[in-house]
Amino acid sequence: MKRIHYILIAIITLLIGLASRKFGNYLPDFLQEYSGDAIWAMMIYWGFRVLLYHKPIYISTVVAWIFSVAIEFSELYKAPWINHIRKTTIGGLILGYDFAYSDILCYTVGIFIGYAVDTLLSNLKSKSRKA
Repeated sequence: MKRIHYILIAIITLLIGLASRKFGNYLPDFLQEYSGDAIWAMMIYWGFRVLLYHKPIYISTVVAWIFSVAIEFSELYKAPWINHIRKTTIGGLILGYDFAYSDILCYTVGIFIGYAVDTLLSNLKSKSRKA
């Protein structure tokens, strides 16, 4: 896919993530609790696809997972300067607040969904070129 396609998918994912926060009370408890982290990680995946669109899909998958897990572990660091950043809306959305192993599982699921969608779209595109 082209870089512009990944940018559009990232924007759509961002809007879905914001909607999950705004309208989360309409979701089942399980989705309300965990969908935000999975969608965040999927957004990270699409971001790396924008940057690495010319590389194989698995590269973005691994890089997005490592980045997401590194951010999660950074939540164990509680220096005043970074906590100040976390108190802002953008800082909190990007850096998170508290470490949780369940978040790593959510990130893995979100990145896998991004990988699966990306692979499916790439396969559909290559089949349409052959036809």
